[in-house]
Amino acid sequence: MAFHFLNQELAIDLGTANTVIFQGDQIALDEPSIVAIDNQTGKCIALGQKAKLMHEKTNPGIKTVRPLRDGVIADFNAAEMMIRGFIKQVNSRRRSLFAPNLKLVVGIPSGSTEVEIRAVRDSSEHAGGRDVYLIYEPMAAALGIGLDVEAPFGNMVVDIGGGTTEIAVISLGGIVQQESVRVAGDVFTADIQNYLRQQHVIKVGETTAEKIKIAVGSVLPQLDEEPEPFVVRGPNLMTGHPVEATIHYSEVSHCLDKSIARLETAIQQTLEQTPPELYSDIVENGIFLSGGGALLRGLDKRLSEKLNIPFHVAEDPLRAVARGTCIALKHTDTYSFLMR
Repeated sequence: MAFHFLNQELAIDLGTANTVIFQGDQIALDEPSIVAIDNQTGKCIALGQKAKLMHEKTNPGIKTVRPLRDGVIADFNAAEMMIRGFIKQVNSRRRSLFAPNLKLVVGIPSGSTEVEIRAVRDSSEHAGGRDVYLIYEPMAAALGIGLDVEAPFGNMVVDIGGGTTEIAVISLGGIVQQESVRVAGDVFTADIQNYLRQQHVIKVGETTAEKIKIAVGSVLPQLDEEPEPFVVRGPNLMTGHPVEATIHYSEVSHCLDKSIARLETAIQQTLEQTPPELYSDIVENGIFLSGGGALLRGLDKRLSEKLNIPFHVAEDPLRAVARGTCIALKHTDTYSFLMR
């Protein structure tokens, strides 16, 4: 291939909260999925981390948009701007007179409708993708965790992202049973905001609630290793005066309880519909957790106790889908049956 330098291959995990792009085996970009747009011109002012710093702090001339909601594209224009901008950032390191032929593999939620799949494909093509392949996120997560997806053996993956939790049973390179529930990172953040409003009468934004989730997020009221309590400051809802509250991890576990219970039910239902031979493989092998939600303290323990099946948190769960997408990209011939 004489012009191989004109070909470029990127693996994209287009997440509700973060977008990760792999080029080769390297992470070329890992940024929040958010765009800042000038209201008058409609042009993109900032992307990723820069736009996230502006989130909830804008003036009427600027708006920040999260193009993906619940794992699917909610704002087509902003999504296209974001994908194009991120690809441009990755390419800014290349010195070439010609625009490269872009081959993209993009992860999508397993519960996506045809319309949602079309939206991702169109956005990726408009952003410059010549060959666009789509792979279901739980399949990508399984590849990224290092599971043998082609074996005649049942593997179960629970990928807890920002907008959706993908639950899938995989065997012989296909998804046997899957469930996509809209209980994930964004819901946990909203739970924390509501709890602070009701219990501490403090109003906090999404950004602060996210910080609390990362600092003291837990699903068990008692942990062996206790994180330091988090001090939050904000206006009192009644008086408007500034107040502060100290949030303990046991409070967070209390306020996330209902959402986690919904996850448990969804996992249980998926297991109930799984063929018995695959079910016994899963009991033997355990269930694998990936995505940012897998980092909630005590989640594997709580789920193991509830369902009597061992749960394992993948190493670097945040990037499992991106890594799997990267593996699929390298072996598009081998894994062509996984792609759409």
